[in-house]
Amino acid sequence: MAAKKSVLFKIKRQANPKAEPRWEEFELPWHSGMNVISSLMEIAANPVTRAGRTTTPVTYDSNCLEEVCGSCAMLINGKARMACSALVDKLEQPIRLEPFSKFPVVRDLAVDRGVLFENLKAVKAWVPVDGSYDLGPGPRMTMEDQEAAYPLSRCISCCCCMEACPQFNEETNFVGAAAISQVRLFNTHPTGAALKRERLAALMGDGGIHECGYAQNCVEVCPKDIPLTRSIAEVGGAVMKQAIGDLFRK
Repeated sequence: MAAKKSVLFKIKRQANPKAEPRWEEFELPWHSGMNVISSLMEIAANPVTRAGRTTTPVTYDSNCLEEVCGSCAMLINGKARMACSALVDKLEQPIRLEPFSKFPVVRDLAVDRGVLFENLKAVKAWVPVDGSYDLGPGPRMTMEDQEAAYPLSRCISCCCCMEACPQFNEETNFVGAAAISQVRLFNTHPTGAALKRERLAALMGDGGIHECGYAQNCVEVCPKDIPLTRSIAEVGGAVMKQAIGDLFRK
């Protein structure tokens, strides 16, 4: 009788933000269609290590389970990616799971990605409206403009681009590709363009677009195939144009 296949996981664990990290190994029976999230669910249902020791369930973030919410991003075999779409059959074993290295660890694989939302607030990544009453239909956009904007709107705030970026760190305070791409999205919107100058001005300061080293790691790891490098190039040109214009206005 053939031996049953199994899958080995090595998971980096940390009880709280100040605790020392440790590694634990788990072995699961293989079955067709396994992905990393379904495997973590199995471990949570029976948290026993490969050595037979009962432990606590692994903490991780997840929600939609279909690469829409961006919650389950983590390092899988050293690469930033979504756990829900990471198929076990396509991963080298042992499968190493780690939390993102550039964000504060909350517990185990869960991290605090609040910096992304602070950066989005800094660049005013929203469409301003005057009050909560019905303003009627908004300005129409051409089909060409809609097709150009749609890929930018697919961002799921997973922070994979920020984790993979060599420039995103505490020294630079770089806002990251996701925030820059959202500036491009809202600046091309007929109503969002009202804050265009403010958004571009925000990218001129500390941690702005000048911190980008054009490594292009962001576009390589983006799970939604957002044209991040093109966004960086276009927004960078707009920032430079506005900066030169402001210089001559003084």
